[in-house]
Amino acid sequence: MLKGFSQELGIQFVSASSEGAEARMPITDKIRQPFGFVHGGATLALLETVGSQAAACTIDLSVERVFGIRMDVRHKKSGKEGWVHGVARLSHEKGPHQYWEVTAYDDEGDVMSEGIFETKRVTLAYLAEKEARRQAEKAAESAGE
Repeated sequence: MLKGFSQELGIQFVSASSEGAEARMPITDKIRQPFGFVHGGATLALLETVGSQAAACTIDLSVERVFGIRMDVRHKKSGKEGWVHGVARLSHEKGPHQYWEVTAYDDEGDVMSEGIFETKRVTLAYLAEKEARRQAEKAAESAGE
């Protein structure tokens, strides 16, 4: 079940696996820009959500996390009603980086936006070390005041 921002946007998953994911988002006033069309930022949020979910299916969550680090998307068309459908398919991997081909399309199958979403795998051990360093720096700053 989605939480937070994705839930607020009404994103619903259709499928998710290590090869890719698909979800849809209803076109409502929540995602329309002032002129009545789908806001490009909402489309990007859908595409990052499907890419992140697919990337999460490729890792062992007991030892790693995946983070979106870059998105390069071109908007081609907008919509006013119906659904925005988002698809992410794994293009390739290079070290800890994964590159996902992401596409948003409307109910008629017309491409609305498309591009590449890059994710990076990070170990929980690394995240714990980083947090410990932050806490130590914070304690040193407090002691020095």
